[in-house]
Amino acid sequence: MPIRIPDHLPAAKTLESEGVMVMDSSRAARQDIRPLQIGLLNLMPNKERTETQFARLIGATPLQVDLTLVRVSDHKSKNTSEEYLKSFYSTWEEVRERKFDGFVVTGAPVANMPFEEVKYWSEMLEIMDWTETNVHHTMFICWGAQAALHHFHGARRYRMPNKAFGVFRHKLVGPQTPWLHGFSDSPMIPVSRYNDIDRISLGDDLEVLIDNDEIGVCMLQDKARPALYMLNHLEYDNRSLADEYERDVKAGLDTAPPVNLFPNGDTTVEPENRWRSHAHLLFQNWINEIYQTTPYELEKIGSHD
Repeated sequence: MPIRIPDHLPAAKTLESEGVMVMDSSRAARQDIRPLQIGLLNLMPNKERTETQFARLIGATPLQVDLTLVRVSDHKSKNTSEEYLKSFYSTWEEVRERKFDGFVVTGAPVANMPFEEVKYWSEMLEIMDWTETNVHHTMFICWGAQAALHHFHGARRYRMPNKAFGVFRHKLVGPQTPWLHGFSDSPMIPVSRYNDIDRISLGDDLEVLIDNDEIGVCMLQDKARPALYMLNHLEYDNRSLADEYERDVKAGLDTAPPVNLFPNGDTTVEPENRWRSHAHLLFQNWINEIYQTTPYELEKIGSHD
């Protein structure tokens, strides 16, 4: 089954060229089924690239999914035109009365700022609390995960001596969980962050599912609320880390090439994607678990589920 995205969204051409089934609103209206309602709060500067990365994974499910693109209300984008945002995005204020089966909160380029100094932090607090009453299950990613762990659990983050940058081998360490069904024991996962979570600050309501002894916690599940926290970037495409590296080099920064990305460490060669299958597995598992457990009647989400 296809994913329904906003009509005329540029990502459609990319997704269709990759074999992802895309449905427009008029065709979806003729379907006599209840599609899953998934929201994507996109906090990244390059909205188009990020929405394509997530739609690629969410749209690979055999279920019909309606994807709603959401942005914070209290922030003006410097990298995406207001016309584009008005055409394809809803503000959180515009969707706050809705219910969603699943909701994704992305990372944001504010990792070096205290949470409380982020311009839209007050709105983020409202959004995070809103997910507990209006969303069946939420996946927080990178900075979004750090923010939610800080807000819900008081987890502390700290600046690592060096930026974790590259594709790192991780290990599954948690209990059996539907989120990681089919995962290998040591998946390769893209990482790009300066901060880690202080393990001592993690309470009993959190279970680490994926870990790395060198660069820290990768993924946790919340036993107190329906939420996952993914601190790294399985959604990244082949060029995400490479483009970030090239931007740093052009800016005169002393950034080392991303670990385990380029074949034989040769930055002139196209990167190898060693994580694609696990990216699809994670989102397939997430969508499937939501489908199995969400109420059929959307209005019941948050009341007893």
